[in-house]
Amino acid sequence: MENMQNSGWIEIITGPMFAGKSEELIRRVKRLEYAKKKTLVFKPKIDNRFSENEVVSHSQLKTKSFNISKSTDILKYVKSDTYAVVVDEVQFMDEEIVDVSEVLANRGIRVILAGLDNDFRGEPFPIMAKLLAKARQLF
Repeated sequence: MENMQNSGWIEIITGPMFAGKSEELIRRVKRLEYAKKKTLVFKPKIDNRFSENEVVSHSQLKTKSFNISKSTDILKYVKSDTYAVVVDEVQFMDEEIVDVSEVLANRGIRVILAGLDNDFRGEPFPIMAKLLAKARQLF
């Protein structure tokens, strides 16, 4: 088994609306914070349903986040001590999120992404399909 201590990876939390994606994302963030791991949380600027500067689940769990206009903005926040980068509502991000996620994982950063799998027509979001192809399968 490879040494996961020094290698990053991409995790995807996906499913339909009201499936608990944001709640699971927040749960993972809280575990990382408890472990004293430097974690950065982001969401697209257009997602202002519940809060401007927090990811909020339907059950009102919340965690602080940065609003970003484009995925490359994430790189401005990442420092040498960043352990994890977390993005909610990733289906609304631009195509660059795929490359940004790979760059971060290759730097040894854990990347956790949450978003809808399909649109209202049942068609997959292209970004999610690309990210799923890059994600590490955890068993």
